[in-house]
Amino acid sequence: MAASHDIYQIREATLDDMDVLVRHRLAMFTDMGRTFDAPLIAQMFRDWVRPMMMAGDYRAWLCETAAGEVAGGAALTLIKWPPGPSPLRSDRVAFVYNVYTEHAHRRRGVARRLMERLHTWCADHGIGAIALNASSDAQHLYESMGYGIAASPMMWKIS
Repeated sequence: MAASHDIYQIREATLDDMDVLVRHRLAMFTDMGRTFDAPLIAQMFRDWVRPMMMAGDYRAWLCETAAGEVAGGAALTLIKWPPGPSPLRSDRVAFVYNVYTEHAHRRRGVARRLMERLHTWCADHGIGAIALNASSDAQHLYESMGYGIAASPMMWKIS
């Protein structure tokens, strides 16, 4: 049997992959047990992500089998960050979204490989700070890759 690194390839996603990107976003929320209006969120995400991808501010990668079947995906948004007392070494932060592995490909290292590709891209582009929200199922993966719970809490006011 081939090792998982032999049967999977990672490539950068394009606008032609929009249906997969949307499906992964909805599946991620569904797997987390969230209740939401799927058609509405799908359309809102399409409308949001298209210009972000065109501007290069949203980058996504897909992991595929040799047969071209999508096994998983991951994405990030580049956020401009002002100077301050934090240890950031650049004016941009990468915020990770939609790390998702199809059920048939779970526990085979797909998410780890996607995150490693994302980390390499960030390092190659001078981005040293990466943030994400982790589901309880994935927190151990991110911790094993050097992520930690932020010391300062983020607060929200939603009107």
